[in-house]
Amino acid sequence: MEKRSRSDEAFVERARAFLKARRAAIEATLDRLVPRESEPPERLHRAIRWSLFAGGKRFRPSLLLAVGETFGARTEALLATAGAFELVHTYSLIHDDLPAMDDDDLRRGRPTCHVRFDEATAILAGDALQALAFQAIAEEEHVDLTTRALLVAELARAAGTPRGMVAGQAFDLEAEGRVVSEAALERMHRFKTGAMIVAAARAGALIAGVSDDYLAAVTEYGMQLGLLFQITDDLLDVTSTVGDLGKTPGKDLRAGKATYATLYGVSAAHERAARACADACAALDRFDGGADLLRGFALLTLHRKA
Repeated sequence: MEKRSRSDEAFVERARAFLKARRAAIEATLDRLVPRESEPPERLHRAIRWSLFAGGKRFRPSLLLAVGETFGARTEALLATAGAFELVHTYSLIHDDLPAMDDDDLRRGRPTCHVRFDEATAILAGDALQALAFQAIAEEEHVDLTTRALLVAELARAAGTPRGMVAGQAFDLEAEGRVVSEAALERMHRFKTGAMIVAAARAGALIAGVSDDYLAAVTEYGMQLGLLFQITDDLLDVTSTVGDLGKTPGKDLRAGKATYATLYGVSAAHERAARACADACAALDRFDGGADLLRGFALLTLHRKA
């Protein structure tokens, strides 16, 4: 892979600083959006918090904040929706790890929800997180009612089917042990991973009230960023360690899953990731240098280690 230029390093450091600066606000928002462990049913709420506060990058809520703030939205108007995206993401991880799905016993460096509790509780925790996400957006008084409706629809489309996360997961399960085409692989991952990333970026822009032209550019940026995120995820599965990932590496290969690393090979997948990063950055060109933070997010994703 090519070395980063000094300007790229500056963009990456700005993105890192933003992630660090917004982390506490995101964690506080998540804490506010879910019930306390002491509130009945206690076991369910312990399971929710076990998974939600296990660490993680908080990539989707941070991206939403970054896009929204780039275009002038106030942080307090963005936080509940940002939290909602993380609730849906966490629900998807809980269900992904179930024996009927990816059957994993490690997530974010600790036992998965169904291992720590039980399968039924894990299913209910995921169900509850999804419902709480839409409640968070619907009740966000810092955002007008029309925009709230748009945000609910945005998240629902990205999380569901036929072009969202659930559809992508279905395609992923169907592809296990089979040779898939480049087009099929890209469709699967644009839905499974990319849809939620695109929607997070668009949600920040919607709250900021950007023009249709700007929203189209943010959408293209999010599409390329989502592709980039998935390619790097596939590469990390074959090149990283359990200590770095916080989950079991090499599982995709052992399960016969279709990935960019298995379809193209590691070297070609790195090249495809670099192209996706360049395309994401190119989508920001129409903002006349006003989106350097978002450029940093793309570069940080390209070079991520976990």
